[in-house]
Amino acid sequence: MGPKIATKEAPMRTRQAIAGSALFFIAAPGVVAGLLPWLLTDRYRLPWSTLPGLVPVGWVLIVVATALLLHAFARFALEGRGTPAPVAPTDRLVVGGIYRHVRNPMYVAVLTIILGQALLFSSAALVAYAAIAAVAMVSFVKFHEEPTLARRYGAEYEAYRHAVPGWLPRLTPWRG
Repeated sequence: MGPKIATKEAPMRTRQAIAGSALFFIAAPGVVAGLLPWLLTDRYRLPWSTLPGLVPVGWVLIVVATALLLHAFARFALEGRGTPAPVAPTDRLVVGGIYRHVRNPMYVAVLTIILGQALLFSSAALVAYAAIAAVAMVSFVKFHEEPTLARRYGAEYEAYRHAVPGWLPRLTPWRG
């Protein structure tokens, strides 16, 4: 095949992917890791944790996980030229950046944000919510996402799936 010819379609597709990813960011993680914890903690009016160290650890988890979540969303738009939303999938399998360490960084980040808030507010309700959300996410990945990705990307996804863990990040990046 010859060199790729630049077209107006590629930049337009990238702009659409960025806009779609931003909307999905608000609709999915914004609700799951923002709105619902806000409602479960009486709109964040609870006093901060009085147990030593929980407030700073909670903030570190929230800030780091939010940065990783934004990075993962950006990879979808810029590398995959699509969105994480099932209705507007990527053109290609996203395996760069944080995806070289863990296959499901968005879910891991959202759960980490919720657990960070649980520490920040010493909230058992948020720990229970995180457990319920984790079961829902793992089920969705196992029964919908993985079969869909296997059909869409075939051997490329299978090689990636076997090399990169789904939930606990590998320390060294996959170089596949």
